Amino acid sequence: MTTQTVPDFASFKIGFDLRDKPKVFSYWEDIFASQKWSEAKYTELFEQKWGAWNGLPSVATSSWAGGAVIALEYFKVKGRKVLVPTNTFMATALAVRKAGGEVVFGDCSREDLCLSLAAVEKAAAEHDLAAVFLVHIGGHIAFDTPKIAEFCKKKGIVLIEDCAHAHGAAWDGKRPGQWGQAGVWSFFATKSVSTGEGGMLVSSDKGLIEYAKKYRNYGKFDYVVSGLNFRMSEFTAALGVVQTDRMDEIVAWKNEVAKTHLDPKHPQRLKLPAGMSSGYYKYIVFSPLEKSTGKVYDQLCHKIMGKPGEFPNAEWVAQNHWCVPLYYNPAF
Repeated sequence: MTTQTVPDFASFKIGFDLRDKPKVFSYWEDIFASQKWSEAKYTELFEQKWGAWNGLPSVATSSWAGGAVIALEYFKVKGRKVLVPTNTFMATALAVRKAGGEVVFGDCSREDLCLSLAAVEKAAAEHDLAAVFLVHIGGHIAFDTPKIAEFCKKKGIVLIEDCAHAHGAAWDGKRPGQWGQAGVWSFFATKSVSTGEGGMLVSSDKGLIEYAKKYRNYGKFDYVVSGLNFRMSEFTAALGVVQTDRMDEIVAWKNEVAKTHLDPKHPQRLKLPAGMSSGYYKYIVFSPLEKSTGKVYDQLCHKIMGKPGEFPNAEWVAQNHWCVPLYYNPAF
């Protein structure tokens, strides 16, 4: 009789595979030898590998915020209104504010915690929207994404996807960032795929890609673009190269743990539509947990910013979801 070994997935752990340390160190040794610590081959390689996975041209940045501000400024939201879900991290709303846009808040769906089509339609009827910032919360793709993308296209509204949680996610083979004019990723320390700090802007818009490359480097060398420093260091980029190579394994491992060990215990979990896979940044349930990693968000952005509004679904979500610990920790 054999005993099944249960992996240790409930203890907090950065999503990095220790087997990759020698490769990371070899890349760093190469960087030391090259004397090029920024704007060199590992940044380009990280962009190439991320673009190959995401299916879109990619520009590495020093943070999610860098990519977000670049996209918002490129689409000229200054002085105009941008729809943001109130159930998100404040970074989304703050990026709009920093780019000179006016934040309009919208409600979410209870099923997926993400901005709903109904909220987009309501906001578009009440405001002249320049853009919609659609946030994929928890590791999966927002359920109304295709409908929101179609609506925005018909109305001439720019759609930007906040993909900060969505590493490894897909819907019938389509990746986050492919529905809108731009997608912005985060590689913060706690993400399923992490470089400690860092971000990536993806887009099929060649103009945006070229704008982003200049913006992140102060607009060098013609200074037509009034940019700032959002460059990623070569050391961070090398870590990103290794993490991107390992991403499919990380995501598959988390999905297997979710399916085998968590799904049978949590019938009131967030359930994905057919054809969708999650990177499981968070394993979300709608029943109280004694040992929860907390909530994805328990404070709504409109309240933090002192803005009025009624968002019943977001209010319900903030109080009625919990997160089961799920951290990549393979035995080897």
